[in-house]
Amino acid sequence: MSKVISNERIDEDFFLLKVEDQKLSKIGQFYMLRAWDSYPTLSRPISVYDSDDNSVSFLVKIVGEGTEILSELKKGDDIEITGPLGKGFPEDISGKIALVGGGVGIAPLFKSAKEYKNNPNNTVDVYLGFSGTPILEEEYKKICDNLIVNVGGFITDDIDTTKYDYILTCGPEIMMQVLYKKCKEEKTDDRLYVSMENRMACGFGACLVCTCKTNHGNKKVCKDGPVFLANEVWGE
Repeated sequence: MSKVISNERIDEDFFLLKVEDQKLSKIGQFYMLRAWDSYPTLSRPISVYDSDDNSVSFLVKIVGEGTEILSELKKGDDIEITGPLGKGFPEDISGKIALVGGGVGIAPLFKSAKEYKNNPNNTVDVYLGFSGTPILEEEYKKICDNLIVNVGGFITDDIDTTKYDYILTCGPEIMMQVLYKKCKEEKTDDRLYVSMENRMACGFGACLVCTCKTNHGNKKVCKDGPVFLANEVWGE
């Protein structure tokens, strides 16, 4: 059991939850969170927004009963966190890197951009798409070379994929599929990584709820992913 350090409401839909934790998470990983006994039945899979030696932070969107309960937690409250889990974004890449997120899919891009920028040889551009009021723009500006924000349109329209050595994305599956199609047209699909957001139950690969089809057979998003090469998921 961990303790809540802080819980900051960003707007009516999003909040930033910081929790005590001394485990080291990798970029693109997630935790299973719960702050209730028996109902809701399942813990909630939440991507790591940021972390340090003593804490881990989650950017969460309120979409149901579980996330509503998490949004109401106060400093000092108990919370059960299981993780870090999954295979995240590649850590040893270098060059020009684009991070593309939509909605709550922007969450894992924050820690990722920070860590990629630790390499002085990297250029990191962050593309954020929102259907409504954008959030955390100033925070993202501080940890990347260029921030591109699109409100109400298609963030995939704003990126020239040929400019980048690596492209990493997280968000609604339709957004990521559109980006994949664009990469295919621009012959850059071999450099695109996608973070899948399949529904999960256990987080360990035991229940098979999050199974997705790939070129190498069925994979468990929680254990084999959530990050895959896009060609592995959607390629022929």
